[in-house]
Amino acid sequence: MLMPVDSDGSPSGSSVGSRGATVPVSGSTGGRTGAVAYGSGTTKAVTIPQGQPFAGRTSGGATRDSIYGNSYYGSGYPGVSGLGVASRGFPFVYWPLIWGGGLGYGAAYLHDNHEYGELNNSSRPGGPMAQAAFFSNSTNTTFHIVSDNSTVFSLIGSITMNCTVASNSSTIPSPFNGSATDPLPEQAIQYYRASSVALTLDGYNNTAALAGNETTPPPLPSGIDTNLLNCLNATIGEAVPLFQDSSSSGSTGSVGAAARLSTPTMGLVGLIYVVWCLSSLY
Repeated sequence: MLMPVDSDGSPSGSSVGSRGATVPVSGSTGGRTGAVAYGSGTTKAVTIPQGQPFAGRTSGGATRDSIYGNSYYGSGYPGVSGLGVASRGFPFVYWPLIWGGGLGYGAAYLHDNHEYGELNNSSRPGGPMAQAAFFSNSTNTTFHIVSDNSTVFSLIGSITMNCTVASNSSTIPSPFNGSATDPLPEQAIQYYRASSVALTLDGYNNTAALAGNETTPPPLPSGIDTNLLNCLNATIGEAVPLFQDSSSSGSTGSVGAAARLSTPTMGLVGLIYVVWCLSSLY
């Protein structure tokens, strides 16, 4: 079920996505209820008890400092490397996103994740899978965010406040249901929060992701709106909702925004752009 909206179609509540705004959660959260935009994350890892989904796995323990992964599915897990999300814990409490698509399309690691249910699984913290589109108002550039419904709803608010997007960009989440028009895994340019959020770029094609090879991804296409890209990447890293420990205030991260977003932890998006800039010189 999509998040509520006002009668004019805009997200309900003027504070959606603002610093410290409470983000609705549902499903299996390991007992945590304090997801907030711009939150600092959790420092306490707990073992999921018997009788709950994924009993015996760990939940929590990761903070915003480790929010960035890279452009490959399975990245963004603090201290864990490699492709895929099978049998992993939940350092940010949120479950990893899952890609739709049929058998035989891409490497198995992209789709062999039935343990997390279907795309419309309401047990997922934050609700079923959803997406939002963000269009440039200066070039023919389209980005999508893919995550759970609650996260996408919150990020729409944060991005609207921080970034300049075209007027036809999403104002509410849309279902991510595996249709032919949905973003594809080879279009992913950055994962966040233990691969529970992805930023994709229409027209990008990382065939190595489909083959299951974690190699240097191809450069981004020339002529895209890099200002919008950088704003989206920074805003997601700074504002994506995180669960809080009961003693956390929930309003700020553990380090300052400028320090966090100006360092290499901005992820592979920045690296891809640097590689493209260098290659254009020759």
